[in-house]
Amino acid sequence: MAAEVKPGGEVAYTLRAGDHRLPLNERVGTPLSLEWSGAIACTNCGRATRKSFGQGHCYPCFKRLAQCDTCIVKPETCHYHQGTCREPQWGERFCFQPHVVYLANSSGLKVGITRKTQMPTRWLDQGAIQALPILEVDTRLQSGLVEMLFKEQVADRTNWRAMLKGAVAEIDLEAERRHLLALLAPGLAQLRERFGSEAVKEIVNPVLRFHYPVQTFPTKVVSHNFDKQPKVSGTLMGIKGQYLMLDSGVINLRKFTGYEVRVR
Repeated sequence: MAAEVKPGGEVAYTLRAGDHRLPLNERVGTPLSLEWSGAIACTNCGRATRKSFGQGHCYPCFKRLAQCDTCIVKPETCHYHQGTCREPQWGERFCFQPHVVYLANSSGLKVGITRKTQMPTRWLDQGAIQALPILEVDTRLQSGLVEMLFKEQVADRTNWRAMLKGAVAEIDLEAERRHLLALLAPGLAQLRERFGSEAVKEIVNPVLRFHYPVQTFPTKVVSHNFDKQPKVSGTLMGIKGQYLMLDSGVINLRKFTGYEVRVR
């Protein structure tokens, strides 16, 4: 699903399938049916695959592509400087560009990183109701090292069940920013000494707030899975993150990237 922020922080969703585009906000409150044909195509090379690896790849691409390497999930383990990057040119394009370290509120306070060009997409994918960029760094490796400092004090994961239930209170992200930057100042100073004084820069941005098209939040989260149940249907009660929230259960569409699905 593609998501964009409208004036006032309203999030608008569009379901993308090949060249087809289906606006989803207007479908909230109406019946929706998704049926998997049984076919999966690799999103990189297009070949048919029995199983999807790394959200939409065949196994050969999963093992070959730099974007599927473990350093993407754990950027502090970047091994480009060792000469072992799977795709050095890809790494130079995507990892050696400005990244942002941010605080967000999806199911509570969390820290995260994203390429500067991926704001606010990253926050919408996580179902964040608030987000605040706090630091800018030069490379993905540096963002991972900064995030490691923050992870000593703040969670780096979203409780997706709590996020979908909607009972998430607002947080004073500005106060959390001041507290954490002061607390972690010695560690940040060491990183600046290592990479240069301008490599880790504080940034001052307003807190962003997002509102999702949800008619009713589920009180109990039941998850649908195409691999176990090819047809998923029900009344669409809302959309948040990459989840469709039906009265019959929720489904994470990103998990099934590359699946051939008929939508009605």
